[in-house]
Amino acid sequence: MKLLCCIAEERENKESVEQAVGGRMVGHVRGPSGAAVEWFVGFYGKWMKNREFKPIPQTIMELPPDKKPKLYNEAMAIFKHLKWRDTEDLNTLVMGSEALKKQLLAVLEKSLKG
Repeated sequence: MKLLCCIAEERENKESVEQAVGGRMVGHVRGPSGAAVEWFVGFYGKWMKNREFKPIPQTIMELPPDKKPKLYNEAMAIFKHLKWRDTEDLNTLVMGSEALKKQLLAVLEKSLKG
């Protein structure tokens, strides 16, 4: 579960950076109208953060008891073809592989939607 939280947090951080950079690029490329869009995106982002949305890692840890084992089993099915000795090995393998992260994010998304 902690590994899924790390992957989700990494993705959330990456998306935040991409949105921030994208907003700044709009302002630089399009002049005053781009600056207005940048301001709106920044304002909207701050407003959304103040709403009661939970970060994905928090949502994972607060999953109902009946959903946690299912999520765990689906993640373990992805790991069964890997060679790892302990959680440190598994973390290193997963965090170093975009393909594994994508697979786990797909499992996580499916679990959180259903």
